[in-house]
Amino acid sequence: MKPSFKNNCSRIAMVSIMAILFSCGDNYKRSGQEKVPLVYPMGITENFTLTYTEAREQLGSEDSATTRVIAVLKSPLNNDYENLKFPYRTFPKGLLIDFYNEQGDKSIIKADYGIIYSATNVIDLQGNVVIESHDGKKLEAPQLYWDQSSDWIFTQEKFKYTNPEDGTVMDGEGMDFNKDLSFFNAHKTFGLMTIKEEPK
Repeated sequence: MKPSFKNNCSRIAMVSIMAILFSCGDNYKRSGQEKVPLVYPMGITENFTLTYTEAREQLGSEDSATTRVIAVLKSPLNNDYENLKFPYRTFPKGLLIDFYNEQGDKSIIKADYGIIYSATNVIDLQGNVVIESHDGKKLEAPQLYWDQSSDWIFTQEKFKYTNPEDGTVMDGEGMDFNKDLSFFNAHKTFGLMTIKEEPK
């Protein structure tokens, strides 16, 4: 029995397709997101609480003294990436920080998302960020950075500052200030602002 011309053509076509498929390599040069290696946290903590304390006086290697709580950070979820070359922690479900001055007065910072960069001691706060000082001052912004080393907070975003003590409501864009809102430098401002004169 002689093979038909039609069957020979089908076989040749099938062999050609298989040869093309198996000979093709992946020569595509990847860039952007495809090139970024996957990073997994070394630890995940639910109902995370971290208490920051400081000694009331400088201690030697064998000294003991009382400490005071300067801040308490709480979050429903913490992802720990402290094993990386540039270590950090993320708080994807938001965070609340209670911080205390020398007299024990409590102020708060809250945000929908946060990152603590351990190497630089900077906290990046994002989404509905609110700072409320112990004396009622309130600052709202979509993003703030808190440099813990210098206790200085800054943003380039729009903000709203409210001071019930003197009826100030100030809107602006770009600001840097200390964490208890007793001193601040606003870059651009608009809105109603009342300024108290210091007695001479």
